[in-house]
Amino acid sequence: MSTIVTRRDVLAGAGALVLSFSIASRRAWSQTATSAAPPKPSLPGSLAGTPRLDAWIRIDATGDITILTGKAELGQGLKTALLQIAAEEFKVEPSALKLVTADTGLTADEGYTAASHSVQDSGTAIRNAAAQVREILIGEAARRLDVDRAMLHAENGAVVGSNGARLSYGNLVSDHLLEVSAAPSSKLTATADFKVMGRPVHRVDIPAKVTGGAAYVQDMRLPGMLHGRVIRPPSPGAILERVDNSALQQMAGMVKVVRDSNFLAVVAEQEWTAVQAMRVLATHATWRETATLPDQERLATTLIALPSEDTVILDQGQHGEAGHAIEATFTRPYLAHGSIGPSCAVAQTQDDKLTIWTHTQGVFPLRKAIAELLRLSPDKVRCIHAEGAGCYGHSGADDVAADAALLAVALPGRAIRVQWMREQEHSWEPFGPGMVTKLRAAVGQDGMISDWHHEVWSQSHMMRPGPAGTLLAARDIANPFPPAPPVALAQPEGGGDRNAIPLYKLPNARVVSHFLPEMPLRSSSMRSLGGYLNVVAIESTMDDLARAAGHDPVAFRLLHLDNARGRAVIERAADEFGWSTRPALKRGVGYGFGFAQYKNLEAYCAIALEIAVDDQTGVISIARVIAAVDTGEVVNPNGVRNQIEGGIIQSASWTLFEQVSFDRTRVTSIDWSAYPVMRFASVPGTIDVHIIDQPGAPFLGIAEAAQGPTGAALANAVRDAIGRRLYHLPLTAARIREAMNAS
Repeated sequence: MSTIVTRRDVLAGAGALVLSFSIASRRAWSQTATSAAPPKPSLPGSLAGTPRLDAWIRIDATGDITILTGKAELGQGLKTALLQIAAEEFKVEPSALKLVTADTGLTADEGYTAASHSVQDSGTAIRNAAAQVREILIGEAARRLDVDRAMLHAENGAVVGSNGARLSYGNLVSDHLLEVSAAPSSKLTATADFKVMGRPVHRVDIPAKVTGGAAYVQDMRLPGMLHGRVIRPPSPGAILERVDNSALQQMAGMVKVVRDSNFLAVVAEQEWTAVQAMRVLATHATWRETATLPDQERLATTLIALPSEDTVILDQGQHGEAGHAIEATFTRPYLAHGSIGPSCAVAQTQDDKLTIWTHTQGVFPLRKAIAELLRLSPDKVRCIHAEGAGCYGHSGADDVAADAALLAVALPGRAIRVQWMREQEHSWEPFGPGMVTKLRAAVGQDGMISDWHHEVWSQSHMMRPGPAGTLLAARDIANPFPPAPPVALAQPEGGGDRNAIPLYKLPNARVVSHFLPEMPLRSSSMRSLGGYLNVVAIESTMDDLARAAGHDPVAFRLLHLDNARGRAVIERAADEFGWSTRPALKRGVGYGFGFAQYKNLEAYCAIALEIAVDDQTGVISIARVIAAVDTGEVVNPNGVRNQIEGGIIQSASWTLFEQVSFDRTRVTSIDWSAYPVMRFASVPGTIDVHIIDQPGAPFLGIAEAAQGPTGAALANAVRDAIGRRLYHLPLTAARIREAMNAS
């Protein structure tokens, strides 16, 4: 974990490929050609932003191959997938490759590792870069051997001729051989010839994680490292009026108290000393608090009443068409990421340069934010990704990196490790936003949907760094940075309105996004963004419309869907579940179905499941879950199943248990008892994932495909089991029991 690979290391090696990176800025990526310039063929994946092959591939004189990616391993199995992709094109085993992930000193700027884009963007770039490098090496071998390149092929790290001639990759590379831009098209290995892709490969990141090895940034221990703890305000907007640190002056191992206005921290030689000092200092700090939060029980009303920026994102046909109409309002609370390991970072200032080891999902945006916070040039800050113990989305990783950076600047020369406490993680991480959706829909006499009206109220779900004001510490210092302006993510991907436009045929439809620039609690990205609630609302409404039309829910979906790949996953999930032959309905047992194509752009997923509801307690048991997925060309089927299984469990936890709680002043769900998550006793009895492979098709993002369909299937199963629709998440045992008693 503590090994530092420098740019010099990457460039070193006589006779080796020299990686003289030519990495375009994010701003340059977005620039388009002038009207006078001829259009250029687009490059695949992230090659469009960083076209030089030597930004992605390193081969040294010994033949060692290093793959570089600007994306980060978050527990989604990315390292393994990228190694498989590159190995396939280089005709070597994955174990023969090295991989460098997101590092502002070494890798391309691929923005955030988010939105299920990693394999789709970085994997596509690496596959094409590797294929083009392979062909360049074959061409170089043909030149040296003075033979037709058609007589040569790549095999086990070498170019081999039909006459037995063999030149290793290391012998073929030279200083400038690959200092070229990528071509728009590549000679990719055909699916039928795969030897590495498409097969299960053990994940390279798992052994250390399950054996107690050094797997995470939380495990990092650098020589002479100090430990820091931050005393966070007790509530949003609280002001530190006074603090007395005299009680710490005689504490053995204390190094320094750091205060900058409302930013207060301690640094000590040992971690436990830092924890003790933090607790002592917290008792000697006086804060002025203000009640700024709304009534939690009226959150939906509060959100709808907030000022909004309204956009019609779908408007087709006529509205208000006649038919059997239903109306519903669906809500979700604020959600916490619930990372198993509280956020952590290590920072060190040496020779006027700051290095931060961080589990951020965007090393380049974080570098920009911290450079602005410290008023440094970005080239004075290096951010190196190190895995964190649990998170999909914008957690406290960026904030704790800023904490560590401030302490490293205050104490130059020694590495400083900062880890949040559990109550800080639960109180201060950027939550997944609370949301409201309203649906009004109708079916006509022909049994088809005659009208559809969907409105969603939500923050953007995107308040990540860039700007310094996205960081907690930047708001607490004496010269604070204002909170960054909210970012409204545009369709077709969307933010709060992600997946608000159904994939179904709707001749008369209107969808309105009410973007909320200001929210009561700090919030940002959580896995699937607004797609989770929008799919729950859409798929719940589809079930209710099917019931009104007298149709089976699966058959009703198929009646309204032309998309062939979408139909295939629905049919596969229903067939594998035995939907058409499921037992007759009885009280307390429910069957639910949910479907979506994530963002209407990426992987397709359909979920069918069976639940049982306890009559006395309202507690749900999930008996079995069947999933069908289409994620395009499959790199690692085990990886796909891991992602879908994990997404099912996470979504089930959101749907049945999770909710951030607060009073008018503070967040109150500050530990696992106040913020319950799914435990082993509630995990589904069985989960079976069926993959519909699409040989030769583009990669489609899979990591967030199961969230919406799972929540929807659970909501529909509860409706099936108790005979009443519940509209407010989570579907807790208490809410289910109340509904059962009312029926």
